[in-house]
Amino acid sequence: MNSPAPPMAVEHSANLLLAALPSEELAGMAQALDQVQVEIGAVLCEPGDPIRHIYFPHDCLVSLMAVAEGRMTLEVGQVGREGMLGATVALGHDTMQVRAVVQRAGIASRIDADHLRAEFARSPGLQHVLYRYTDTLLAQAIQIAVCSRYHVLEARLARSLLVTRDRLQSDKFHLTHEFLAHALGVRRVGVTKAASALQQQGLINYSRGNIEILDPEGLAAASCTCYEIVREAGAATLVSAMV
Repeated sequence: MNSPAPPMAVEHSANLLLAALPSEELAGMAQALDQVQVEIGAVLCEPGDPIRHIYFPHDCLVSLMAVAEGRMTLEVGQVGREGMLGATVALGHDTMQVRAVVQRAGIASRIDADHLRAEFARSPGLQHVLYRYTDTLLAQAIQIAVCSRYHVLEARLARSLLVTRDRLQSDKFHLTHEFLAHALGVRRVGVTKAASALQQQGLINYSRGNIEILDPEGLAAASCTCYEIVREAGAATLVSAMV
């Protein structure tokens, strides 16, 4: 008869990448995993910071921002319960390449980077999951870069809102004009105009940073094709990781 999984392993498996690991590998990591609360607006790392901890979100959401000249930003990815922050340790990186900002407060499992490197070296399941996930992060970053160069702001905002909806599994969430401006690499007035256009079409309701998606299908039609590409890449990674 199989022994029950350790209690902490069950809690950590709220993160889908950890849940995709073979049970014995997750149990082996569980003692090194802590559960931490992260608050909205908290900066978990800056570009060039040494990677000290790896985060596996449960119900929080973390925005990955590329930074130019210390002040100009562009969101190149999001990390929710489907992913992890610090995945590039799998590629041998010792420093962060992005600014990680908590977009929604919540719980995450956290592990020391050195411990994860040790687990990665001896765990085939963890190697498979991390390689697949880093591929997805790169594909998403490339697609967002293309989107930012060639697509109009209204479509880009629709794409960003839909991705956030998917990560949070909710039609209602809070995003300020300031945050969206940083994420999309534009001025706040541009966000205001784009959000107003989507609201006038009956696709969203947006007031004081509180967003409600009223018509997901209509918003997807208003978005560019980048949304479907990013969504399908993430879904394919999860399926592959769980095989």
